[in-house]
Amino acid sequence: MEITWLGHSCFRLKSTHGVVITDPYSPDTGYTMGKPTARIVTVSHQHLDHNFTRGIGGEPRIIDRPGEYEVSDTLIIGINTFHDNEQGKLRGRNIVYLIEMDDISVCHLGDLGHTLNSQQVEQLQHIDVLLLPVGGITTLDGAMAAEVVRQLSPKVVIPMHYKTPALKSPELETADRFLREIGVTTAVPQPKLAVTKSTIPETMQVFLLDYPQPAPPTPSV
Repeated sequence: MEITWLGHSCFRLKSTHGVVITDPYSPDTGYTMGKPTARIVTVSHQHLDHNFTRGIGGEPRIIDRPGEYEVSDTLIIGINTFHDNEQGKLRGRNIVYLIEMDDISVCHLGDLGHTLNSQQVEQLQHIDVLLLPVGGITTLDGAMAAEVVRQLSPKVVIPMHYKTPALKSPELETADRFLREIGVTTAVPQPKLAVTKSTIPETMQVFLLDYPQPAPPTPSV
């Protein structure tokens, strides 16, 4: 599986069975997805920085509700959670997705706003790759995100939904606080991450992915 961060909470998960894109965003965020195509698109909640499905080509299957789905040998389970720490009273509901393909289990937490209860932890066992919001304000902050990692014990952790130079929402925190909370002293961003069942690390590792900046326009002659 090849994992590419397209910015914010949007990832491109490429497997032998096709492409899944998570939480596509509106260009108003400041990020640019380009023109990706996918077989499946997951949407954690109905905010424009997470549900811009018309930006994805290829006539994908849109999954935006809790439940169990199987599409082209890809199993997806959507689990109800909340966008805040007050049972959804502030920002509503959020869907966490377990995505299983190429014998790898990926968990996308969407805009999770709280640590998990025992039932949710039980539903989210044996995660290989955790895609985790860490920017605070509207989702988990660094300390809460570190606690969720301890609850789920994934093998690979990839932060998302945090402040970057491209993002137009300056109130979010950077990933630095989360990295300190989880005990990571150095993390060099990389363009993408390729993982197979045999290369998943035995102990937890945190990977930062680069947002692929669009190429600057060619100057006119």
